[in-house]
Amino acid sequence: MEADLLNVVDVEATCWEKQPPPGQASEIIEIGLTVVDLRAGERVAKHRILVRPARSEVSPFCTELTGLTQSEVDGGLSFQEACRTLAVRHRTAELPWASWGDYDRNQFARQCRHTGTEYPFTGQHTNAKVAFTAACGLRRRPGMAQALAVAGLPLEGRHHRGDDDAWNIAALVLEIAKRGAWPRG
Repeated sequence: MEADLLNVVDVEATCWEKQPPPGQASEIIEIGLTVVDLRAGERVAKHRILVRPARSEVSPFCTELTGLTQSEVDGGLSFQEACRTLAVRHRTAELPWASWGDYDRNQFARQCRHTGTEYPFTGQHTNAKVAFTAACGLRRRPGMAQALAVAGLPLEGRHHRGDDDAWNIAALVLEIAKRGAWPRG
């Protein structure tokens, strides 16, 4: 039986308690990716790519939220290298993908436009938050941690860490699929 693979992506970006300092803009500093086999109903791989920011610095607020430090992300790939890695190593230009909400998709699009980098993903994106809300008959779209509680699933790892959040979102994707409500094709 052939695998039915889906990439679940979650990014963390530089952030500040209020407005960014002059001359700085929010940019991706971590990409979490979990590969899901929808046919087998399991998460098959968990990946993490650190990305070196070019136009911003990791604030104390961002470190408190994500656990990521400036020195840690300084050792990461450039955004362009990270996008190439996604396309080559993780087949993001071939496989459908999902994220919790549209933030991740929009952040990639913005940053690709700004840097002149080729967008690394296929157009087959599913907003897992919308799919979960519909599958559970909820009126409001929950955050990821709240959705895990609604589904009776544990939050694994650290919230606001790209690889852990992608892993948890993947568990929600599988819950939606188990209910027969994951959009296909």
